[in-house]
Amino acid sequence: MKILLTILGIQIVFVSLFTMRMIFTLKNRTYLASLISMVEVFVYVLGLNLVLKSLDNPAHLAVYCVGYALGILVGSKIEEKMALGHVVVQIIAQREDIHIADTLRQSGYGVTTWYAEGRDTSRLVMEVLTKRKYESRLFKLVETLNSNILIISQEPRNFRGGFRVSSTKDHSFAAPVKKAA
Repeated sequence: MKILLTILGIQIVFVSLFTMRMIFTLKNRTYLASLISMVEVFVYVLGLNLVLKSLDNPAHLAVYCVGYALGILVGSKIEEKMALGHVVVQIIAQREDIHIADTLRQSGYGVTTWYAEGRDTSRLVMEVLTKRKYESRLFKLVETLNSNILIISQEPRNFRGGFRVSSTKDHSFAAPVKKAA
């Protein structure tokens, strides 16, 4: 039983490290990704060695596979908590909802607005660049202002300049905003 738990633990650690390395690579944090890869390979060889020594025992291989799946889940949860990078949030509202942009600005967000033509009417489009860790707060804030809005979030690869949340004084965004009447 001890060997099965060891294999399971090693696989969870290995795949979590693998997931994190891939994320850091995609986020252009190559030095950190390289450092993680050294530990990742060490853990991988340990786990593989345990399984290859006992190929006649299908339970070891099964636990190795289960550990891989659990490692994906654990790695993904870690990445969610870290919330690295930025997102561009596009908010599409009724033309008269310009107060939403004002409230977002008062809350510390940089907002760019323009008007666009929808199928039946003109729309107000707002675009906000924010850290990923603030994304859910931004969604909640917008939904308290108007729950009948289209919100789209995208991850930018690179950007330069502009107004960013990190340049604001208040990072809490804690002040609750009442829904507009």
